[in-house]
Amino acid sequence: MNQKVIFLLVFLSSLLANAQIGGRYAYQFLNLTTSPRMAALGGKVITNYDYDPTQALTNPASINPAMDNQLSVNYINYIGDVNYGSAAYAYSWDRRTQVIHAGVTYVNYGSFDGYDEQGNPTNSFSGGEVALSIGHARNVAFTNFHVGGNLKFISSTLEQYSSFGIALDIGAMYVYEAWDLNISVVGRNIGTQITAFNEVYEPLPFELIAGVSQTLMNVPIRWHLTLENLQNWNIAFENPNREEIDLEGQVTKENITFFDEAFRHVILGIELFPNKGFNVRLGYNVRRAQELKILEKRAFAGLSAGFSVKFNKLRLSYTFAKYSSAAASSYFGLNINLQ
Repeated sequence: MNQKVIFLLVFLSSLLANAQIGGRYAYQFLNLTTSPRMAALGGKVITNYDYDPTQALTNPASINPAMDNQLSVNYINYIGDVNYGSAAYAYSWDRRTQVIHAGVTYVNYGSFDGYDEQGNPTNSFSGGEVALSIGHARNVAFTNFHVGGNLKFISSTLEQYSSFGIALDIGAMYVYEAWDLNISVVGRNIGTQITAFNEVYEPLPFELIAGVSQTLMNVPIRWHLTLENLQNWNIAFENPNREEIDLEGQVTKENITFFDEAFRHVILGIELFPNKGFNVRLGYNVRRAQELKILEKRAFAGLSAGFSVKFNKLRLSYTFAKYSSAAASSYFGLNINLQ
């Protein structure tokens, strides 16, 4: 693998770090936030059980009849020249088969200047990835439990190298309508590369997520608590910029405590007027805030906010997510009721 491709892979690993810990996996775009609603609630939500078909891209157990003939299209203006988006559609086939869900997620990394091993300029090149999915969910008979799965076909092209893979998402959700309470757990990206980029097979970015959400009684607020990356407890790392040096030159590294590790898994979100034509969404991603904040400067890292407005059969959504004082993203979404 030549120097320009190595540069691209290193760049992508650092760019997509918020999607998966480290740069040790292929197809890391699979864990990117796929909609404005999810972005506004902190970046990962798996407990919405309603009309939104984009939710099923993250948790197939959320596929339900309310998604029938709903089409969602989303676009994200990410960091630098990177753009990505998603689309999802659900269709109620019949009472026996219930709802079939289909979705696509893509990312375009833009254009790069190519150089050979001696640093001489060559042709420019680009990179992109796409995942096609089909999903289905079932209610466990005579219970409030729902189980579902997504089968994903993944294609990735980075300069002259390409790869193809396949993955499965498996989710389970408990829906208790009397309390408007949803509890869910999802195992995502269980799969493998079928063809590798350069004869070196890499693991997929498996992630285990759990979540709970509830609409408060007599108050138009729905709260969300999501626990991400549960497959890996140690996701915090020592920040060299937080080292302390005493007068004798001795260095004291940042102390990562049990509570630091625990809270790095936490994402919080709230929706105001969740069932109305206009609603407001707020979120806070603890890990993003801790990893991207600038010491002694208020940068609002980890915060996100958005809203949605419904016009007859159209719902428009927008979210602004803050990563640091130098990086932020805008998310745009359109949900169309085709019935």
